Amino acid sequence: MKNNLIISRSEFFKASLTLGTGLVLPSALLAQNQEKQPPVKLEIVKEFVGVAHGKFDRTKEMLENDPQLLHVSNDWGGGDYESAIEAAGHVGNREIAAYLLSKGARYNVYLACMLGQIEIVKQVLTANMQLLNSKGPHGFTMLHHANKGGESSKAVVEYLTSLGAKETKLDFYKS
Repeated sequence: MKNNLIISRSEFFKASLTLGTGLVLPSALLAQNQEKQPPVKLEIVKEFVGVAHGKFDRTKEMLENDPQLLHVSNDWGGGDYESAIEAAGHVGNREIAAYLLSKGARYNVYLACMLGQIEIVKQVLTANMQLLNSKGPHGFTMLHHANKGGESSKAVVEYLTSLGAKETKLDFYKS
């Protein structure tokens, strides 16, 4: 049964401006009038994360067709989850990473390493040095991501190496 007392956030603010601030509204009126969308089909999630490794046009097309793909993660098993931004990050695809960030993708320290954002990496490691050899998607470390960033991430590679960071060597793609 649909609750007729639910109004959108913008409708609430318009009403409160019109009626003045002395009005007390039931809490049901504060809820947004949005229905929760169904889960994205697993095969679409897997395709989206897969194309985000290197197919910019398809990544863009899929996201434009379904904006909720921006934050989905594929479960590769064994606790290995990967989102599209993480896929672009661990292969060093700056174009796809920049596009996904422009759409509001979640940012993390591994991505900062790939993008060469040394000050952010330093701040994170100053706050928590135990993250130095932590593992992101597929078990790839910060040093792996920095190496994938190429020349613009050279300072991050040097910094991480000076701290004793290790490169991850995985057989993930052999299976």
